[in-house]
Order: sequence, then C-alpha cells, then structure tokens
Amino acid sequence: MASETLREASLRAFLDLLAYTPLERISFPQLAEHAGLPLSELRAAYATTDDLLDAFLRDTDRQVLAEGGPDEGLDLGEPAHERLFEVLMRRLDALEPHREAVASLLRSARYDPRLALRLLSASTRSQRWMLAAAGIDATGLRGDLKARGLAVMFARLLEIWLKDEDPGLSRTMARLDEELRRGARLLGMAENLATIARFGRPPRGSTRTRDSAATRDGEADAETPAPLH
Repeated sequence: MASETLREASLRAFLDLLAYTPLERISFPQLAEHAGLPLSELRAAYATTDDLLDAFLRDTDRQVLAEGGPDEGLDLGEPAHERLFEVLMRRLDALEPHREAVASLLRSARYDPRLALRLLSASTRSQRWMLAAAGIDATGLRGDLKARGLAVMFARLLEIWLKDEDPGLSRTMARLDEELRRGARLLGMAENLATIARFGRPPRGSTRTRDSAATRDGEADAETPAPLH
C-alpha cells in the first residue's frame, strides 16, 4: 500500500468490499479496517459513500479519456455512433476488474430509489464526458438529453454485460451497436423535445408558417432527424 495514496487505498478497499457486500451494509469502520487505515485518515479522504461512488465514476472516466479523444487522433470522419461505440467499449474494459462491484451496486439500486436516482445523476455527468471523448457535442439542453439518454441506455447495457460470458463480449457488442443505431434514429425526437422546451409547442395546423426565425429553426429540427454529432 506504500505506493497508494489515501484516496486510492480507500477507493480500492471500497470496491473490494462492494464486490461481496451490499452498499447499504458497508460501514466506515469496516472500510477503514479493510483499507488498513485509521478512521481519521479515511475521513480525510472521503466523507460519505456517495463521495466514494463519485470517485469510482471519475476514475473510470479518467481511464477512458486517457485512451484518446478528438484531440488525440480520433477519426471524426467515422459515423458518430461508431465513435461512441468505441468509447463505451473502452468504458466496459475499465469496469471489467470491478464487475462484481458493479453487479452489487445495480442490485442495491433496484431496491433503493434514492440510490438509483443518485447513480443516474452521476452517470449522466460521466456520459457527457463519453460524448466529448467521441467528439459529439453535449452542450446545452440537447446535450442534457443526449447524456441522460445515454446514461439510461448504458445502465441497460450493463445488465447484458454482466451476463455475457463470452470473452469477446459478442452479446454486449451486438446490443450496444443496436442501441446506438436506434439512438441515432431517435435523436430527432430528442431534438424536437429540446426545441419545444425552448420555444413552446407550435400550434396545431401551423407547421407551414412561423412567426420568427427561432420557431422556423424548431420546425426544421422537427421535420429532419438530426445526426448524433
């Protein structure tokens, strides 16, 4: 442990415990003992289990981003869903050493609405970074819709991944490809929702005429599904 920082040792111990202990049963004395740290030092590193969960997601984000993005040779000529496919497979690779901890966390979330919402919020933040790594705009209200939709999709994908015993993850990759292609087709609907939120729903029977350039732009979004970039 000499080469580990306090935060690294605490996070490692947390993930080790989470692999076989439900989140709600992990206590700070237990965590400090597993990390080989006094409670005072654990407190200096993390204040709550929510902080530890955030650290886990941030560390996963960092590993994915360290493998490259649009500023490090990412081929922006590829379709957006293919770039995102590569990024999300990298994310699964980063999670692989913690597969049992992820499974435990998802089990707890099924019975704890607060935890489920907490994970959705944290995952949405992470997915903004995944979109950025894939060279896909995730700013503004439309970015919110993309990131939240991607977080929900990735949560579903994790259920497939956890049951995929193929070393090549064939089932997982097939599902991810299917979900991303569907998401690209449905993005036009998300763009419409963003436009409605900004400008209000256009009145029925007036799709040919608009009173402003802003609502004309909203109509264009509604008539033409936007690409995922």
